[in-house]
Amino acid sequence: MTHQAVTAKAQELLEQLGPETLRGELRKIAKEIKMDHAIAMELWSSQEYTPRLLALLIMDKKQLSADDVDRIILDMEDHDYDQRISLMDWFYANQLTKLKKLQNLIDGWQHSEIPLQRRTFWYYQARQRWTGQIPPDNTEALLDAIEADIVDEKPEVQFTMNLTAGWIGVYDEQYRDRCIAIGEKTGLYKGEMVSKGCTPSYLPEFIAIEVEKRQ
Repeated sequence: MTHQAVTAKAQELLEQLGPETLRGELRKIAKEIKMDHAIAMELWSSQEYTPRLLALLIMDKKQLSADDVDRIILDMEDHDYDQRISLMDWFYANQLTKLKKLQNLIDGWQHSEIPLQRRTFWYYQARQRWTGQIPPDNTEALLDAIEADIVDEKPEVQFTMNLTAGWIGVYDEQYRDRCIAIGEKTGLYKGEMVSKGCTPSYLPEFIAIEVEKRQ
């Protein structure tokens, strides 16, 4: 692939990074660079996965407009499933949650045409439950939407919708039976094999295990 890098520093980084570069190494490089939005945009323009991960660590969130955010997320759709999920998760964790104006964008993504934005909307809703924050007064509306839409959603969005229902069921006892029923009706993730120590995503199991942990 022909890189679109302009500066020698960006070209040096592109030559240094590869598919085998570990995330710990990326964080070490990012720590050395600190913040450099211009370099980040050059790395992003490479269209390559690993340079884009680094770009998400060193870009300046204060320079990101709503249009910039949309463009970056649309670019992620060119990657395969696992890569675009990883890119979006890093964007969320390292940029979108660090500035109020960017975090506010997420509230408007429930019905976005971009699947990764819908996925992030639901992840954000789930996270507000398990981090101990006081959740917004939208639980009833969220469950209505999950019941109506989860079966027909794209897999990456289904996962975080399901996660939201799971954490609502764990932390809000008045909705627990309803959340369990969503899992029983959809059958999503039933029989899923998970690694030792991980909680299954099937809602009846997820809720039972996580509730027991907290008793």
